[in-house]
Amino acid sequence: MFKNHPKGLLAASLSNMGERFGFYIMMAILSLFLMSKFGLEKSNAGIIYSVFYFCIYAFALIGGLIADKTKKYKSTIQVGIVLMAIGYLLIAIPTPTPVPSLGLYLTLTCFGLFVIAFGNGLFKGNLQALVGQMYDNEKYGKMRDSGFSLFYMFINVGAIFAPLIAVFVRNWWVKINGFVYNPDLPALCHQHLAGTLSGEAAQRYSQLAPAASLNGNVADLTAFANEYLAVFNTGFHYAFGVAIFAMIISFIVYSINKKGFPDPALKKAALKTDETATETKPMDRSEVMQRLYALFAVFAVVIFFWFSFHQNGLTLTFFANDYTDLSAMKLPLGLVTLEGAELFQSFNPLFVVLLTPIVLAVFGWLRAKGIEPSAPKKIAIGMGIAALAYVVMTIGSLGLPLSAEVKAMGGLADSARVTPFLLIGTYLILTIAELFISPLGISFVSKVAPPQYQGIMQGCWLGATALGNQLLFIGAILYEHIPIWATWVVFVTACCISMFTMLFMLKWLERITK
Repeated sequence: MFKNHPKGLLAASLSNMGERFGFYIMMAILSLFLMSKFGLEKSNAGIIYSVFYFCIYAFALIGGLIADKTKKYKSTIQVGIVLMAIGYLLIAIPTPTPVPSLGLYLTLTCFGLFVIAFGNGLFKGNLQALVGQMYDNEKYGKMRDSGFSLFYMFINVGAIFAPLIAVFVRNWWVKINGFVYNPDLPALCHQHLAGTLSGEAAQRYSQLAPAASLNGNVADLTAFANEYLAVFNTGFHYAFGVAIFAMIISFIVYSINKKGFPDPALKKAALKTDETATETKPMDRSEVMQRLYALFAVFAVVIFFWFSFHQNGLTLTFFANDYTDLSAMKLPLGLVTLEGAELFQSFNPLFVVLLTPIVLAVFGWLRAKGIEPSAPKKIAIGMGIAALAYVVMTIGSLGLPLSAEVKAMGGLADSARVTPFLLIGTYLILTIAELFISPLGISFVSKVAPPQYQGIMQGCWLGATALGNQLLFIGAILYEHIPIWATWVVFVTACCISMFTMLFMLKWLERITK
């Protein structure tokens, strides 16, 4: 699989695996953790979630600037791994639940998220720049797109298991402390303690509490709420702690292979020396500007795509928790049963791993026939495929009650929920779209960016992703206030805008990339 690619590709992929592992644990449980830990509404949890994901990618721009300025690309990446591990440690330390001081403990959690985001900014874009440089060699130049696809596929191997392990740790802790996992109970417990339960919700809480206690006897519903929340969220804390071990492995792999990775600082110096010795003219200003214009045009377009795609950790996770029959997704594993909305987050990386060889084979066949689409055209196709995924969600959500109605009922019975195959099918389609956009977008940036701006342009690609992520909270607000099917229509529209804009610019972008 890696036969015709640079030797450093495998090492870079392994180094990135730890970061992806922590990322998918975070994506799977963050929004649900914020609600179960602090009793936040979906909109408020969505704001924190979107700001965090904005920082994850926006700080990549800062990381690119730091690396370009200091010329210490490899060390910058290494520091990023350490900071991410520290951030996960800050969140992994169990704190009291229900929290005695919402402002204090929420601030501590947000600080931990900030440290993770900053470390990720130092790490992610600069590592991608190193991978891109591996393909500057003419020997590997034609394999750039497939190389980034392999890089993208390989790092998702660890991401498959991250949500599974997170759910295992959380449910294991819940069970050994005498309780059973239930997706509706954390919200009901918070409402009971706040004195806002009434009607159907209060009745449902009184039924679910005894069922969630392994001894079956709940004499005091208030005591149960306090105990269940404390145990449930301690399990979440320990799940975050698993990411620390992944970061340690990533640090070790990177450190061992550090000397073998290319150094952009040396590359720039070599280019400058070569230009002086051969009297070759450097890239003229007009060509540099044309390339930068093309890059920023693509950056602007993909904002709308990421606004839609990264709903997988927010509104799609809410949908899994509120409207999907999770009982059909139970996975018995010894004494612990894997069950939870978080499990759906394993499907995206699983599909990435399974589908990447197929997509690469199709692209290879088209390349052999001389009809392979250009990178900009592939990106446009991917945006259209993403729109199709949300069309599926729209159709599957017709007739479902509003989120506010579900809350008033205290949650839906399993018989009133939709099949998990609706979300599984949606993730399948979204993954195909992702394979047309994310790895090829990174490849496009590394191909078009002028040599002196490689690091910062990779950072800008992630910065565009950051802006799309900053808009994620809009999805959470829509989810709570309009019909569910109408929420998905908004994302269909956003993806279609992205696709048609890319098609409009296609000839210009293809000319720039030649």
